[in-house]
Amino acid sequence: MKIKLLKDGAKVPERATSGSAGYDLCACVESPVVINKGEIAVVPTGIAVAADENTAVMIYARSGLASKKGIALANGVGVVDSDYRGEICVALINNGKEDFVVENGMRIAQMVITPVIIEDMILTDTLPDTERGEGGFGSTGVKG
Repeated sequence: MKIKLLKDGAKVPERATSGSAGYDLCACVESPVVINKGEIAVVPTGIAVAADENTAVMIYARSGLASKKGIALANGVGVVDSDYRGEICVALINNGKEDFVVENGMRIAQMVITPVIIEDMILTDTLPDTERGEGGFGSTGVKG
């Protein structure tokens, strides 16, 4: 995937280990960004990407920040479409008990490249029957 560095100090995303699915995204900020408890901040990464057609870049929280500090993505999962060429910014929410400071170069999220299946939408009055049918939330139970 092609990566363009847009700002001084921007970092090329890297995998932490050979088994890592995600590439770490780092903050690219001129000064520290304080995310107060319960607030959201949009943090720039200083990079743009060109994902292949029929792929998307999915942005996920870093598990350590989420489990230890309560820092998650405000939108749950970010989606960078293959035709987007602007800067990747990460909307972080502080669900923790203390204010959180994002420093320049800090690993704030991870991106995973995933295939995308494009299907035609076909309007219909009926759908095929399944064992589950219209059973919604909790309809399959919680025990294995």
